[in-house]
Amino acid sequence: MKTTVFPIAFFLLLSLSTLAQMQPFALQDVRLTGGPFKNAQDVDRRYILALNPDKLLAPYLIDAGLPEKAPRYGNWESSGLDGHIGGHYLSALAMMYASTGDAELKKRLDYMVDQLARCQAKNGNGYVGGIPQGKVFWERIHKGDIDGSSFGLNNTWVPLYNIHKLFAGLRDAYEYAGNQQAKQVLVGLGDWFVELIRPLSDEQIQQVLRTEHGGINETFADLYILTNDKKYLETAQRISHRAILEPLLEKQDKLTGLHANTQIPKVIGFEKIATLTGKTDWSEAAMFFWQNVSQTRSVAFGGNSVREHFNPITDFSQLLKSNQGPETCNSFNMLRLSKALFLDKNDVSYLDFYERTLYNHILSSQHPEKGGFVYFTPIRPNHYRVYSQPETSMWCCVGSGLENHTKYGELIYSHSVNDLFVNLFVPSTVDWAAKKIRLVQRTEFPYQNQSELLVETTKPQKFSLHIRYPKWAENLVILVNGKEQAINGKPSSYVAINRKWKSGDTVTVRFTTATHLEQLPDGSNWSAFVHGPIVLAAKTSTADLKGLFADDSRMGHETKGKLYPLTNAYALVGDPATYLSKLKPVDKLRFRLDTLTLQPFYEVHDARYQMYFPTFTEAAFAEQQARLKQQEAEALALEANTVDKVNCGEQQPEVDHQYKGDKSDSGYDDERFWRRTRAYITYQLQNKGLVGKYIEISTLDDVKPEDISFVVNAKPAQLLLNQKKRIQLKADDNEVVTLTIAAKNGVSTPRINQIRILTNN
Repeated sequence: MKTTVFPIAFFLLLSLSTLAQMQPFALQDVRLTGGPFKNAQDVDRRYILALNPDKLLAPYLIDAGLPEKAPRYGNWESSGLDGHIGGHYLSALAMMYASTGDAELKKRLDYMVDQLARCQAKNGNGYVGGIPQGKVFWERIHKGDIDGSSFGLNNTWVPLYNIHKLFAGLRDAYEYAGNQQAKQVLVGLGDWFVELIRPLSDEQIQQVLRTEHGGINETFADLYILTNDKKYLETAQRISHRAILEPLLEKQDKLTGLHANTQIPKVIGFEKIATLTGKTDWSEAAMFFWQNVSQTRSVAFGGNSVREHFNPITDFSQLLKSNQGPETCNSFNMLRLSKALFLDKNDVSYLDFYERTLYNHILSSQHPEKGGFVYFTPIRPNHYRVYSQPETSMWCCVGSGLENHTKYGELIYSHSVNDLFVNLFVPSTVDWAAKKIRLVQRTEFPYQNQSELLVETTKPQKFSLHIRYPKWAENLVILVNGKEQAINGKPSSYVAINRKWKSGDTVTVRFTTATHLEQLPDGSNWSAFVHGPIVLAAKTSTADLKGLFADDSRMGHETKGKLYPLTNAYALVGDPATYLSKLKPVDKLRFRLDTLTLQPFYEVHDARYQMYFPTFTEAAFAEQQARLKQQEAEALALEANTVDKVNCGEQQPEVDHQYKGDKSDSGYDDERFWRRTRAYITYQLQNKGLVGKYIEISTLDDVKPEDISFVVNAKPAQLLLNQKKRIQLKADDNEVVTLTIAAKNGVSTPRINQIRILTNN
């Protein structure tokens, strides 16, 4: 007997007093039939099947006291974030199965859920997790013993973020693949968590929520939808982070300096809770957040953040300089938020951002032949990206990457009670079983500005077919069975064709696209070429692509190759009116720019590239280049002199350097991150080849030696230099350098900004 699986969003819509107009199709109803998205789906499927379920299950078995069937994976899966990929894997298996019908995926999914149920039964209290020493950790939280920072809770790496992946994976296994056992495990896990936090005050819960926790409030809202038990909805509201919500309710932008991907899932939860409770102010807060991030904090390809944090909206210079550009996880979650708001508000502008980000960030974040997912996408000219490998790489962007390419069918189409909407131009089919209608879309977009839609129906019936009129379309022409239709619509809206449709009716959609220059949101003189919704970039070199495919090192997701000076970037010089005329069409979405060839960014792989171009008038070019060259020379000289460094107060660099501490806090002032302590903080740096001779510590406050101590590898450090906000210590002869900074005399340490191991002082 065939099992019909409905998305949670479908139940949500039905549960509201007024049925919302827009409804998604289940992934089972949509099939990709060709083009770059179908290729990406196929490549992702191979990557999913290359992973070993028993290795992903190992952390859960270890924590439950059951024998492992295979050793756990290394990298992040055995250094504190154990088990988080397993949750993502459940989601990826479920959605890829729904999108393709591949029985092997369903077999693996059922096996994973069954093994997790074994772990849950062994634990005996509803809990199942892979967090190291999980039982001890959760017992401390239950008793109110809480010491949290942005990424460490009781010196455990983002445990709620970790377990949220399992909550979401179990939800998806039930929602998309109909696995009933997954629902049982999910409810048991939810009940355990409700009891875990029952003794905690609201203040203590907010203290816990200082640490990154994913979208755990959203998953408890989902539990309410699945069970109609109000305790889950109450819990969802209780574990919503007020420090983020309250400024958004007041329409205040307090995001600069915050870890970007920590915030986005919380806001998805705010929006879902709003739809269930009628809290319109929470929904307005989500809309304000989306508007802020998508319009003032995102670059041309849809991504946001530098070194994982929101940069000032008035200054994108660090984003241009860094090799750690927008993180793929951010866009994964911004698409989820865009989808939720689109379905709730019926506003096509959410689709404009969704489409831009889907083509230019998500599609580009997977190697189209070899597979492998990208963590950072730099916009620094002449730089490149790193790709994961199945056996070596277990980063957060691998987890979301596994999911990204399984669900391309989620918003190509949508429907209301009686009407069908075409949202994206992607070769595919959709089956609307309730109406016994099938729509076949044939298109080569974006290489061809046309899409053909074929209607198949068992009997003639009347309904409206709504065609999205994209924001980027210069004009729109629609023909039905070869006859041109009157267009009553404008960009960022729908054009409705209402008629009695019969099988074989054909709709042809044609549009005109153009290339334009899009400035960075800060208004600086850097612009990207965008053709229609497609961001263009040029391959510039294949030299020194060090670490192109990641090894299993702790920081394998970062590029290791040389940073080329920004002054080497191709610049657009002269009258701004001539910049676009410099482009010469060569082929479909191929343009010559002197010696460069621009092409869709999602096609650019295995190479350094340039996406953003500085623009100058003739008069400004020489002066600005000279100034930039001096700044770059100083910065590059410092990097060349650096063996290892920690940006204190930034999440990933601190995790990468084994941060530990007590009575410590962090912040962001004067556009610099910092950390201080009233007890101690410790970092572990690498001095490969023993070439580093000095440890340099930069602070935002003056250093008073009588109020602070420095210990290197368990020995008091030799102080070589104290220039108030710049301290130099002697590095000892060890490749692993453990630096401990402790407060003395009951006085907090200065705000510490950066620690470097240098070859020369």
